[in-house]
Amino acid sequence: MSRHYGCDVAVIGGGVGGCAAALAAAEAGMRVVLTEETDWIGGQFTSQAVPADEHPWIEQFGCTRKYREFRQRVRDYYKANYPLTAEAMRNDRFNPGNAIVSRLSCDPRVALSVLESMLAPHVHSGRITLLLDVRPIAADTDGDAVRSVMLEHAETGERVIVEGRYVLDATECGDLLPLTGTEYVTGAESRRDTGEPHALEGDAEPLDIQSITWCFALDYREGEDHTIEKPAAYEFWRGYQAPFQRDRMLSWTPLQTNEAVKRFSLFPEAGAFSLWNYRRIADRTQFAPGTFDSDLTLVNWPQNDYWLGSVYDVPEEERRRHLEGARQLSLSLLYWLQTEAPRPDGGYGYPGLRLRGDVTGTADGLAKAPYIRESRRIRAEFTVKEQHISPEVRGANGAEPFPDSVGIGCYRIDLHPTTGGREGFYIPSLPFQIPLGSLIPVRMDNLLPACKNIGVTHLTNGCYRLHPVEWNIGESAGALAAYCLRRGVSPRRVRREPSLLADFQSELAKRGVELAWPAIRPV
Repeated sequence: MSRHYGCDVAVIGGGVGGCAAALAAAEAGMRVVLTEETDWIGGQFTSQAVPADEHPWIEQFGCTRKYREFRQRVRDYYKANYPLTAEAMRNDRFNPGNAIVSRLSCDPRVALSVLESMLAPHVHSGRITLLLDVRPIAADTDGDAVRSVMLEHAETGERVIVEGRYVLDATECGDLLPLTGTEYVTGAESRRDTGEPHALEGDAEPLDIQSITWCFALDYREGEDHTIEKPAAYEFWRGYQAPFQRDRMLSWTPLQTNEAVKRFSLFPEAGAFSLWNYRRIADRTQFAPGTFDSDLTLVNWPQNDYWLGSVYDVPEEERRRHLEGARQLSLSLLYWLQTEAPRPDGGYGYPGLRLRGDVTGTADGLAKAPYIRESRRIRAEFTVKEQHISPEVRGANGAEPFPDSVGIGCYRIDLHPTTGGREGFYIPSLPFQIPLGSLIPVRMDNLLPACKNIGVTHLTNGCYRLHPVEWNIGESAGALAAYCLRRGVSPRRVRREPSLLADFQSELAKRGVELAWPAIRPV
């Protein structure tokens, strides 16, 4: 027997986009079922242990009001529950970790608590039904519509069937797309197909996908020895060097030949880039003395990017092998840091580095799930391409304006090394809009993407995949499903009929979804 749930909007995947979608739909009066494969909602913020990657203007504009509320609640949580210094307490832009990469680098457990509190009124009222530890394994379709999704509980094997009038795919890999027969794209497109300046010159390579990373949390206990057992694959990773790398994977040498940073170090050191401060989530100097014995940092570094194979659209045995490969790489990086990493004093290794599984909510110390940068992507009514957002193409004209905008975002096109053996690159993009057409599949009527599985390319995924953009995509998808149900119209009609489009955009604006960028100076 399977449990059955009926709802207006089924959101499959409880990551950043999924949470935003569920909130938007519930706030519009819809009955929502939100499912999540792990036991933590929040995706990048929580189960994947990735601090927020955001653009330079995030404190003033460039995200939705609801995302800004999340950020403020994170700061309020620290100020209400942690003994901070007087200076930190006064700081309106308090950054718990003072990380290099983020203006709000917080503990995954704090992000989880905040997201749960934002969902709580709707969960407690019954508006949102939250199902954890379940993954989609099948779907029932009727022509161009999804009727239901079957999910399986990770521990018990129990089957759950969710029927929704709209089904939103907020899974990290776009898992509903093959299950529902929705047309989709993976990997790197050919320049012949997209016209993108940096696309592949030859044929498209569907399995040329950005690397994944299995993150983990560390603190440092000087004088103690927390060296882990030598990982099974350590000798492989200790000697591994890809053709495009200047040194072995496990080294202080930046891995990409176009990397501006000359040298990495663990702790701050003259002339080097501190990886410890890179994604630090607790700067102990901001807390009352004795609160933290050490800083806390999250390890999502170039040295644990895994690109030896894809974790989707491959046989299950191969998928599992690559997931374990990513885990082994991260454990090997830690073991190298503890035992062999060169120190400034001429010695080797930092045995005081300690895995913090309590931070990630796991027994083994690694994150609950890998950080997936590039998902399957729908074949959409409109696909955002490099030439729409590239300063190289657009010059001083700004990004291509989209009259059907449902949000905005900004980040460089950041491609990590790929499973096709390419080193990736980091090139500028212009502050961009999210077109409604990129959320509408070419055929399916009641399935919507709600995270990084929208109509983008391998290249533009590199800037449409970050936290505030994924939130905006999910929020707009949830609002769109609710709008269509209330009005009895389809997403396609909303996009094509000017009066409906203007009305929907007006509703988004009332929600605090910014549809266009103000005049800004490049940074």
